[in-house]
Amino acid sequence: QVQLVESGGAAVQSGGSLTLYCVASTNTSSNYCMGWFRQAPGKEREGVATADFDGSTRYAESVKGRFTVSQDSAKNTMYLQMNNLKPEDSAMYYCAARDQWSAHWTDQGLYEHWGQGTQVTVSS
Repeated sequence: QVQLVESGGAAVQSGGSLTLYCVASTNTSSNYCMGWFRQAPGKEREGVATADFDGSTRYAESVKGRFTVSQDSAKNTMYLQMNNLKPEDSAMYYCAARDQWSAHWTDQGLYEHWGQGTQVTVSS
């Protein structure tokens, strides 16, 4: 069982930056594909970014060029660097782990392990 703990969420102004952290209870970079999701009030949870076994990354169109996902295997930590934040980025952000590669990385049903989330609020 992999335990995931997110942190780094905060309230920032539009155009600002934040880094989110997802610390795993075990090394995930070689055994799991990792993902970041978010859910705003009244909306469905959506995929933001994923980091696969080989280190490749994929992003939702809405965050491409602004968000960067990375991992540090020595620290069992995945990061989400978020730049040029917009009010529509406001949401609870979750990290998740799945044990298989998939072209459909935004499919939440593929992820076996989830963190509790960290809140990001962007004001205009």
